[in-house]
Amino acid sequence: MYRDTTLVKQRAWQRVRAAVTTAKGIAFDGCHKIYVLMDDAQVAQMTDYGYRHVQPVIEPDREFETLKDWFEGSCGLRFISAVQTVDGDPNDGFMDLIAQGEFDDEED
Repeated sequence: MYRDTTLVKQRAWQRVRAAVTTAKGIAFDGCHKIYVLMDDAQVAQMTDYGYRHVQPVIEPDREFETLKDWFEGSCGLRFISAVQTVDGDPNDGFMDLIAQGEFDDEED
């Protein structure tokens, strides 16, 4: 089955751009885990976890470009997820924006 990889990438980056416009911060572990932090509690949590790069979203366009740079420079199994604090199971607060391996094997 034919898959338009350009369209897949465009839609993925549109999800990232939409999330970062309302995010409180972004975080990168320095390897492959990239997060768009949707609330202040998640910013604090990623800082507590010792993520190498945690920064607030001040100018969403600038932070969007930072996310793209992190993604392009990251190692295998990379992904970008939005995360927000929820009551109950913390895993319910995660949403794939670019799923792990979604387009890693394709030419950029």
